[in-house]
Amino acid sequence: MRSPLLRNTGILAALTSLSRVLGLVREAVLFALFGAGGSILMDAYQAAFRIPNMLRDLFAEGALSAAFVTTFAQTAETDGEEAAWRLGRQLITALAGVVAAITILGVLAAPLLIDLMAGGFEKIPDEQYSVSKHSLAVRLTRILWPFLLMMSLASVWMGMLNARNRFAAPAYGPVMFNLASILVGAPLAYLLDPSLGTRAIAVFACGTLLGGALQWLIQMPALRREGFRFRFALPWREGILNPAFKRVLRLMAPAVVGLAGVQINIFVNTHFASHMEHGSISWLAAAFRFVHLPIALFGAAVSTAAIPELSRAAARKDNAEFRALLKRALSFVAILCIPSACGLAIIGKPLTRLLFERGQFLPEDTLQTAAALRFYAIGLAAYAAIKVTAPALYALGDARRPALVSLFSVGVNCLMSWLLGVHLGLGHRGLALSVSTVAVVNLTLLLWAARQHIPRLLGASFARMLAKVVLASSAMSGAAWGALRWLSSVANGSALIEIAVLAAVVAISLAVYAAFCHALKLEEWNEVLQTLRRRFARKTPRA
Repeated sequence: MRSPLLRNTGILAALTSLSRVLGLVREAVLFALFGAGGSILMDAYQAAFRIPNMLRDLFAEGALSAAFVTTFAQTAETDGEEAAWRLGRQLITALAGVVAAITILGVLAAPLLIDLMAGGFEKIPDEQYSVSKHSLAVRLTRILWPFLLMMSLASVWMGMLNARNRFAAPAYGPVMFNLASILVGAPLAYLLDPSLGTRAIAVFACGTLLGGALQWLIQMPALRREGFRFRFALPWREGILNPAFKRVLRLMAPAVVGLAGVQINIFVNTHFASHMEHGSISWLAAAFRFVHLPIALFGAAVSTAAIPELSRAAARKDNAEFRALLKRALSFVAILCIPSACGLAIIGKPLTRLLFERGQFLPEDTLQTAAALRFYAIGLAAYAAIKVTAPALYALGDARRPALVSLFSVGVNCLMSWLLGVHLGLGHRGLALSVSTVAVVNLTLLLWAARQHIPRLLGASFARMLAKVVLASSAMSGAAWGALRWLSSVANGSALIEIAVLAAVVAISLAVYAAFCHALKLEEWNEVLQTLRRRFARKTPRA
């Protein structure tokens, strides 16, 4: 019988893949227009966008999503559908007021925020643009702050849809976001400022806001079909707070700390990078864009599909079902993300050159981005697995241990960022390696915490599966390295030839990996293939 988890993961992965490909196109357009290491524009934009985007990841799509989806699903399971809808209306009302106030404060405090995040940004006007990197980042931060409000509301709508096993509409949201940036933001930036200066980057930031609005609003029709009707609703009646709303807050408060580790670490790394050479922030952002593709395709997709099922199993106190679901989810992450990490580390340089090296993105930017990518790839699978493991603990009602793990990881990252990036002189490469180190440590501690609730959580069968995946990935890596070296030596350097070379390397890598998975009798891989065959057969017209 086909697993609903794998089926829903497949739907999410397909739509997320479209979004991430468009995201790469968006980044390629950005870098082609504004460069990376050669000017102040991209570093300023990346730092400005990172502030509301960090809070979005932390509160809207992090702590809030994990706490709300769990509570919404359990409320519907125990108290009925109308009680769950009432919780959604109350949360939207409260969230809109709180985030609007935070947005106003963020606009007013933008100079202080840039001082904290990017203290190394120069305050002396740049000769080319007659504005300092610091003041430009402040201006862009003020433009981009409303993005947080749009994404916060979008996350609640996404949570309600996901809890009802409706995954397509929320997954289309990021597609619309990227399309708005590519088709509206970039053309307007060039038309209104052909010199591609500070006005152009500001116009592109406005296009980012338009994309955020579309990502939010596109979910409303699907919600209405599910029966949701919005009206303002306060979360208390006669002075008594809705118990379900109180549960969201109770889970969310420590979850903010639990999920804050990644965001604080990004903050710390951005601060360190701002003191390094021009382009360091942009190189790290470009490299992480590649790493984020499999994380979103596999880690986030598996997590989004698994959370409602894990929450319902936890509500029923069915430990056996919970254990089986979590083991299956982590197996899918491993079997898909470990080979992805190996592949990115090997083809990172030609891939970066093919996608980004044009316009203002120079060969030196390609080298620096590929170097960061290799170090980011080390922690890719762990990073993706965290997206499954942390929400699993919240579904069990344990937000304290993830919070402690998160606080510990911040200390590890501060130490490793200084040691690798500054003391050992690895620069932005050291910062990428620090992120990977922290991801591995974080995942290890989260799995230990989960075992305190569910004994024999993964067991020997999971270890055997992991060993098979590592062996198959190692064989794939050797084949990919050899194929890339041989094919690159006979290529003439044209774009079409580079595309053909990369396509051939990827095809060879997949064939070797699939062959080893089959030879090693990796059941999870066979389940993935069976799901793909069924989906293809269903879409193939009958004669």
